[in-house]
Amino acid sequence: MRYMMIVKGDENLDRSGPPPQALMDAMDKLGKESIKSGKMISFGGLLRTSQGARLRLADGKLTVTDGPFTEAKEVIGGFSIMNLSSKEEAIEEARKFMELHRIHWPEWNGETEVRAMFEEGDGPA
Repeated sequence: MRYMMIVKGDENLDRSGPPPQALMDAMDKLGKESIKSGKMISFGGLLRTSQGARLRLADGKLTVTDGPFTEAKEVIGGFSIMNLSSKEEAIEEARKFMELHRIHWPEWNGETEVRAMFEEGDGPA
C-alpha cells in the first residue's frame, strides 16, 4: 500500500533558523536508503508559501489568493510517498524521519502526518 508522509512546520523559520547541513545530509542518506530498498516512490521539499497560491471554491465562486498565508500556523514543508506493507511500518518510517530532526535540529517544531493513499479498486474513502 502507498502512504504519503506530509511534513508540517512553522512558516516562520526565523525562530529556528535554516535547516542544519547535518540534517540535510542525514535526510539525504535516509532517502537514498529508502529508494534503494524500494520503499520510497517520491519525495520533495516545498518552498515558502510566499512563492505559492491557494485556490478556494466556496458557494460556487473560485478565488485565488497569493501567498504568503499569514493566517496559517503550520504549512506543508515537504512530502514523501512510500510503498509499505502496513500503517505500523509507515509510522516507523515517519518516526525515523522525525528522529533526524530531533537529533540534528532540536529547535524545530513540526509534525509528520501519515496517510494511506487511495488505490485503484478501493471503495469510497
